[in-house]
Amino acid sequence: MATLQWNEKLVLNLPELDGIHEDFVTLLAQAEAASDTELLPLWRDIVSHTEMHFGLEDSWMHASGFAPDNCHLHQHQAVLDILREGITKGQSGNLAALRAILPDLATWFDYHAKTMDAALVYHLQSTDFDFATVTATTTATTEGANPNE
Repeated sequence: MATLQWNEKLVLNLPELDGIHEDFVTLLAQAEAASDTELLPLWRDIVSHTEMHFGLEDSWMHASGFAPDNCHLHQHQAVLDILREGITKGQSGNLAALRAILPDLATWFDYHAKTMDAALVYHLQSTDFDFATVTATTTATTEGANPNE
């Protein structure tokens, strides 16, 4: 059984992201169940998908003014670095390294989606973010902020 399965706790009610997240979970499950000959091609699919996925989220963060130098962006880069290193390990025949990373990646993603991505979704919704034009139509406000300051 896969370390992580798609479930309603991962749904963020943002169709632009939920589908991408569900595809990621599916790719992880496929990689966990893969034979040795299937694993590296699936790993490459995970890397490609994740580059697209994180690139999209990163563009939303930049366009909406979401904490310009935040740990969310840094986590994306760290995970991509690990995934890309996995290609090198897989090409050298070290498939055990890829198999060891998969459960940790699933556990990380479960937490990341429920925390950092949930915060991003809240921010995007509070700015009436337009996904077609990749622009925020309002400025997010800090709840409880004193408007007189």
